[in-house]
Amino acid sequence: MLDIVIEARQAAIAPGMEVRRILPFRLRRMVGPFIFMDHAGPVDVQPSQAKSMDVLPHPHIGLSTVSYLFGGNVMHRDSLGVEQIIRPGEVNWMTAGRGIAHSERFEDPAALAGGNLEMIQTWVALPEKDEEAMPAFNNYKPDVLPIFTDTGVWMRLIAGNAYGLNSSVKTHSPLFYLHVVLEKGARFGLPKEHSERGFYIVKGNIEVAGRAYVAGQMLVFTKGVDPLIIATEPTTLMMLGGEPLGERHIWWNFVSSRKERIEEAKADWKAGRILLPPSDNHEFVPLPEDKSRPASSPPPQALS
Repeated sequence: MLDIVIEARQAAIAPGMEVRRILPFRLRRMVGPFIFMDHAGPVDVQPSQAKSMDVLPHPHIGLSTVSYLFGGNVMHRDSLGVEQIIRPGEVNWMTAGRGIAHSERFEDPAALAGGNLEMIQTWVALPEKDEEAMPAFNNYKPDVLPIFTDTGVWMRLIAGNAYGLNSSVKTHSPLFYLHVVLEKGARFGLPKEHSERGFYIVKGNIEVAGRAYVAGQMLVFTKGVDPLIIATEPTTLMMLGGEPLGERHIWWNFVSSRKERIEEAKADWKAGRILLPPSDNHEFVPLPEDKSRPASSPPPQALS
């Protein structure tokens, strides 16, 4: 059966950048190992306003950030010294592990032309054994990601395994992450390989069991249920899920299985023990001062 419908909420991650936040949700913190999901754009601003959208250097621990674009491009810089432009169809997979800082800059005026910039950001929590791993970064081009087509259906497997396909993107636990495009009238189902499964409607409308659902909603299903998804107009979905990892605490940009590790990360960022990107170290996002919230209830996060 349908477990829950999550409505995306508006959130601001930078002065000029608002997003629709899907995860975490108070009644559903995670879907498999996915603990965070933001949908940014389409962004329609003047190129002169691009700098106001920049996400300044900020830290992460205990997770992997996953950036996926539908349009435009973004410059990623991190404390490993990586500088990478991410373009549509590519996957930026950054594993924070014990601690990393990165920025996202909108430096190409053409990327904002005509409301072209649109992206999905997710965080994947790490298994306990990998929470303190060395930070790492990988960029995967579209030609290494499996694609499946059928009548009215186009699908790219971003990460993990689904429908008998396997992605070369390195992950730390069993999961799936898919970009699916459906023509009007197309029918599709969720992969059966994983315990927890859901999908977010990026655009379009669908029906499941005779009920209509619209863009901005995420549907999460209980184990063993195989819903038939019918597109009632051209529709784009992001499907995700996998095996649960157990309880995770999230505060700002920090994720951990241990509350005390969140407190350590706060102190490390304030003390400068998490290094800034070497080519983007003149400004950063300060630690939010919000003593009223426990470590399991986050203030607004950065985009990734």
